[in-house]
Amino acid sequence: MIGPARRPDGGNGLRIVLIGVGAVGVRVARHLLGQPGTQVGSILVLARDARAVTRTEGMGAAVSVRPIRGARIPEGTDVVVIARPDDATALASDALRAGAHVVAALDDPHHVRHLLALDRTARAGGLSVAVGTTMAPGLSCVLARYGACFLDEVHQIHVAGYGTGGPACARRHHAALSSIATDWYDGAWRRRQGGTGRELMWFPPPVGAADCYRGRLVDPVLLAPAFPGVRRVSARMAATRRDRLSAPLPMLRPPHPEGLVGAARVELRGTRDGVHETLIFGSAGRPSLVAGTVAGVAAVWAATGRFARAGAAGLAEMVDEPGAFLREVAQRGITLSAFEGAIG
Repeated sequence: MIGPARRPDGGNGLRIVLIGVGAVGVRVARHLLGQPGTQVGSILVLARDARAVTRTEGMGAAVSVRPIRGARIPEGTDVVVIARPDDATALASDALRAGAHVVAALDDPHHVRHLLALDRTARAGGLSVAVGTTMAPGLSCVLARYGACFLDEVHQIHVAGYGTGGPACARRHHAALSSIATDWYDGAWRRRQGGTGRELMWFPPPVGAADCYRGRLVDPVLLAPAFPGVRRVSARMAATRRDRLSAPLPMLRPPHPEGLVGAARVELRGTRDGVHETLIFGSAGRPSLVAGTVAGVAAVWAATGRFARAGAAGLAEMVDEPGAFLREVAQRGITLSAFEGAIG
């Protein structure tokens, strides 16, 4: 157990602060309130405008809403879940000062790198900052850790994503295709132009096959440190020809408010008993729903001291019981699959 973990007891329950109630944030709140065997005492939502009140209607008396402007993280908070990118680092720092763990459902490389820089502060307080708790990164990181359990050595990890969550996620992925991608290649970071490296990849049904390209994705930044000795780590995103041509321009049409079907695919290459093996795991579903579920499970694990270590890192480093984490995700209706069948 790490840090000041507080298991729910009596009528108190976990005290959670949720920042942002967009497509992912709403799913986080619903997950936490419906988590089997977990007693949530309160969820304080810090939001920019009154729309948060409408989005949290019907969630019960445990949920309250306050304006985020000028707000501070209350003392005694168990975990802060950040589901909006604005001021993420400042909010995480405030949470650590209040003695709370942090779960950041963000995938923007800029914000992720700044959150990872809080590692020393979090370690000093015995607290955890779980970064990138979405579909990819997030679920993809746990799938990579799970797959590594079946290998003696992991040589390569390749992640691919299909689809986007809410509008903010869609806009970021749109821009990622025209930005510089960063891969881990034989012990060094290699920069490559986004929109290159076309590769046909198969995702779990109903998605199927899709052309995938490099982009400004954060998965390698979170995965490379979690697997010492790994030679290559890359990330690609599914895109059409129109996506690639329009990437340098503003989006041609408004993004879907919650995204449509999405998928994540994780391929590991390594050795087992001296034989080269390739393992492929994945998941398909609405990205905002998957991200909300992953962040919700991560929040409970952080608050109850189930993470492997203190500090700031992705879930591949935080979770040392990937099978247990994946079972909790699957119990909430998220489909997990392997190349040869389902993960039980």
